[in-house]
Amino acid sequence: MSDDSERTRGDARRPDPPGSGERLADWADGRLGIYQLAKSQMRKVFPDHWSFMLGEICLYSFIVLILTGTYLTFFFDPSTQEVVYDGAYVPLKGIRMTQAYESTLRISFEVRGGLLIRQIHHWAALVFVAGMTVHMMRVFFTGAFRKPRELNWVFGWTLLFLGIITGLTGYSLPDDLLSGTGLKFAQGAVLSVPIVGTYLAMFLFGGEFPGDDFISRLYPIHILLLPGIMLGLVALHLILVFYHKHTQFAGPGRSEKKVIGAPFFPIYVAKAGGFFFLVFGVLAVLGAVATINPVWAFGPYRTDLVTTGAQPDWYLGFSEGLIRVMPAWEINAWGHTLQLGVFLPFTLFPLILSFMAVYPFLESWITGDKREHHVADRPRDKPVRTGIGVAWLALYAVLLIGGGNDIVATKLHLSINAITWFVRISCFVAPVLAFIVTKRICLGLQHRDRDKALHGRESGQIRRLPHGEFIEVHEPLTRAELYTLNQHEQPRAYELGPRFDANGVERKFTIRQRMRARLAKAMFGPGTYVPKATPEEYQALHSGWHESERVD
Repeated sequence: MSDDSERTRGDARRPDPPGSGERLADWADGRLGIYQLAKSQMRKVFPDHWSFMLGEICLYSFIVLILTGTYLTFFFDPSTQEVVYDGAYVPLKGIRMTQAYESTLRISFEVRGGLLIRQIHHWAALVFVAGMTVHMMRVFFTGAFRKPRELNWVFGWTLLFLGIITGLTGYSLPDDLLSGTGLKFAQGAVLSVPIVGTYLAMFLFGGEFPGDDFISRLYPIHILLLPGIMLGLVALHLILVFYHKHTQFAGPGRSEKKVIGAPFFPIYVAKAGGFFFLVFGVLAVLGAVATINPVWAFGPYRTDLVTTGAQPDWYLGFSEGLIRVMPAWEINAWGHTLQLGVFLPFTLFPLILSFMAVYPFLESWITGDKREHHVADRPRDKPVRTGIGVAWLALYAVLLIGGGNDIVATKLHLSINAITWFVRISCFVAPVLAFIVTKRICLGLQHRDRDKALHGRESGQIRRLPHGEFIEVHEPLTRAELYTLNQHEQPRAYELGPRFDANGVERKFTIRQRMRARLAKAMFGPGTYVPKATPEEYQALHSGWHESERVD
């Protein structure tokens, strides 16, 4: 009995051998240092706000695009060789078409789940570009592009630009009548480039439009080149987001050096997983119930036909609107024709987008601010920047109307010429009006914040003073609310200084310095903000109230 009891106690003290999973984890940690890395990074604190989900929508839509696009590549045939259709869609039987269009019909009507995957892929593309646009606007309006996040802003802008180009190439692959019309539009824009336009068009399309190789050339660009570049940029973007964290909105305890939020694991990981399936589910529902790009209704592309009411996806309506409303100007010189009516809009489209890319560096140069910023601005506290953003959106909305001027004219029973002239005039008037109105709204909100900080919140209670005057009782704000209203900085704009120095010698200013001073005055000078309430004003106002109450 004693020997058996000793063996039992000895077995109880001996630890159980590690399982296979634990041994694998130990083996990996000994070679990769995963445990120490996870221990130091998984508990990293991130600020939390609903607007951060906009970036997550972009990421999850991109993942859905990769998954659905990979599935579609198994069945799509990127060939312009013509065949006679003999598939399941009866209205097109006996029609000559390219193998690209025929395989698209086969995916839609004969491959199990093919139409659903096609539509999810198209909806995901639209949501991806829309999510990036709204996400970048959130970053712009809150100043989240400032140091140290300028490079990440450039990555995001590049992803947006590549997303638009990838959408154009994917939109053109089925070779239906609608996509062929869009390609003809693009080919005309390329031909307008001076000197090299013809060579570029020949290179892209493999000869005279439509050519024999354009689908086989667009296909690897759409499924390999552009997605590969975007995948690398997404990885770099996420690494920088993880390293810098999100900007946080002002609040008690939050500063440029102190972050208040939740740990990456398990809080953010759990939320991200659930949100991914939510986005995937919404895209699946859209693909199942909302028809998009019904290529069978358009028929195969023919150079002598064009679809009625041909419209690009919304993110390319900007560029088409520019070309549709531009007057048909051209210059004929030395036997050559420069088609300004196409070339100028074709050039303006990337230039307007490029302004977004360089804006963080432009604002940093104007302000001379080289500090790191981890607290986001409220849009109302930067009226000029907010006005610029709204003006850009107003221009986009106007040009989107121009890109669909025929549809607008048909639906609203208006003259297409009247709509075209409306868009031409609005291109110059609407952004200016949007800027002025937005700036005034922001200044009005600043006035309200100043009054609220000084006088408190309106309580709705009316009190009669001893001398007969009626006043509304205001409830004082908490310290947290006062901090949120007054935490923003109002730095002085860059100035050139006196024209003459202390010795009476005239100072020389470069054109660069003069330009910087004028831009700084316009963006951050007098009249661009309402001075925020100071502690002295608050104390003086409230001490006066207390003294009057004691006198009464």
